[in-house]
Amino acid sequence: MALTAVGLCSRALIKIGATAITAFDEGTAEAEVADALYEPARDALLSANPWSFATRQATLPRLADGPVADFSAAFQLPADFLRALGAGAGGRGRGLDCRIAGRTLQADSDTVTLTYIGRPAEEDFPPFFDQALIARLAAEFCIPLTENSSRADLLQRLAEAEFRRARQIDRQQDSQPGFEDFTLIDARG
Repeated sequence: MALTAVGLCSRALIKIGATAITAFDEGTAEAEVADALYEPARDALLSANPWSFATRQATLPRLADGPVADFSAAFQLPADFLRALGAGAGGRGRGLDCRIAGRTLQADSDTVTLTYIGRPAEEDFPPFFDQALIARLAAEFCIPLTENSSRADLLQRLAEAEFRRARQIDRQQDSQPGFEDFTLIDARG
């Protein structure tokens, strides 16, 4: 079952023994903490790994004003951009020398295809990421709501374990790259 932002926060609150919420604006301490901490925790977890479900590619629109120095062109980053994985030109999503500056990408190219981590809708999160995010949120919510630092430390360790597990599951969804250029194979002729 796909979870919403409120649903993810409610499950994290239940993990720390707090009351679940039905909306971020319901006026309870739990809702205020969840509203303040949810988006930064979600974005940090999404940015921490090249998740297959959050990886996007986009051809970037070129901006009229170029950079002051170093590169010849500037391009607008997508609205859901969190982290760059690579940029390319000519139908490739990697291999181009570039720099992220503010909300732009700078490069010496007429066109740029960006491979990046974007911000998908919560309903599109796979179950393994839901569990990692719930664990991370429980660790984030613990101190403000319970003031129990030893419990927060335990929850942080559990969140790190869930993150490692989620990364492992996500990596298994991709085909493993083969050797394209290996000098020992070439030497055999």
